[in-house]
Amino acid sequence: MDGPCFRKAIGRGREQTLMAEKSESKHSATAFERVQLARHPERPHTLDFVERLFEDFVEVHGDRRYADDPAIVCGFARFHGMPVTVIGHQKGRDTKQRQFRNFGMPKPEGYRKAIRVMKLGEKFERPIFCFIDTPGAYPGIDAEERGQAEAIAYN
Repeated sequence: MDGPCFRKAIGRGREQTLMAEKSESKHSATAFERVQLARHPERPHTLDFVERLFEDFVEVHGDRRYADDPAIVCGFARFHGMPVTVIGHQKGRDTKQRQFRNFGMPKPEGYRKAIRVMKLGEKFERPIFCFIDTPGAYPGIDAEERGQAEAIAYN
């Protein structure tokens, strides 16, 4: 992911951030401007940060109870040589990726996967990097039947 498209996307994300900072220095940005910045389609997502910040990333899959939720990315990596835990939401860039990642809306198994990896990080005394970027929990009936409320409350 180190190609020109990725650099261009990162550059645009930085450009939007600089515009927001400049806007803040002159006057406070409106709520709508902040929302537009947060929803910018080319800003970096969790896997972009993983690619740029960490080495030796190993992704963990599944909640050990039902399934894997691709909306939540969890794993272990090295940050400047130090072992760390990484957890984050992943929305996807194009329609196919977004559908696969459920548009970044975690299901119960995603929340359980996150807590599982947090506990492993705690057990091995690794710091946790958490990237939160979600429209909210998946609101489907199947998610409710599999314990969405309990999974959120437990986290």
